[in-house]
Amino acid sequence: MQPDSSLTARIHDAHERLNKLYGIQPIEGYSDPMHELIGTILSHRTTHAAEVTAYRTMRERFPTWEQVRDAPLDALTDAIKTANYPEVKAPYIQHLLTHLFREQGSANLDFLDSLSTEEAMNWLTRLPGIGLKTATILLLFKFHKPVLPVDTHVHRVTQRVGLIGPTMSAEKAHTFLLAHLPKDALLLFNFHKHFYWHGQRICTWYFPKCRDCILRDMCDFYQTGGTARLSSTPVRKKKPTTP
Repeated sequence: MQPDSSLTARIHDAHERLNKLYGIQPIEGYSDPMHELIGTILSHRTTHAAEVTAYRTMRERFPTWEQVRDAPLDALTDAIKTANYPEVKAPYIQHLLTHLFREQGSANLDFLDSLSTEEAMNWLTRLPGIGLKTATILLLFKFHKPVLPVDTHVHRVTQRVGLIGPTMSAEKAHTFLLAHLPKDALLLFNFHKHFYWHGQRICTWYFPKCRDCILRDMCDFYQTGGTARLSSTPVRKKKPTTP
């Protein structure tokens, strides 16, 4: 089934506007693929600063990946406690490392570069704690595979604008949006970064800055006065009044 050409044009229009606003960025992430992968696990539902602190503390206490793998679970949980849900993330990290050492003999992900995009995605998403967002970030940022990460910011902005349906999940949005975009890693990286930044800076969670938004004339959420019911956003709260 061919993608809807009018929707494809709309998606490209929105992205071109954000390209002009934020500028084209080179593909970059953490220098080490293992850092990218573990850092992305730590980043789930937490701030970037908390992720950085958790990763740094973990590597200071357990300098090698073998030590991270073999650490007492409560010690690893404590090391990454600045990240939300450390009691969930610590077992995921250890299971991932156990699997990686057993299959590859070391904590090295370079072999993913030689796999097709589909093979690399399948290998990663078989691992505990590795979902589409984590896998696509690693494959796009480090191996320049043509995939599209859809985090909460990208999901929220594309849904409010009307590029995806009002009930579409972030998981489904990965493949839906990708079907409307060229399979070009640089373009996909900028699509992700620009919608991510727009969600952080303009199209924020409770109180989007619609007056400052270059997408508002094409935005379904704005056209409804912010009353649209969407799966990506909470019920709007009233701004606190100053006494």
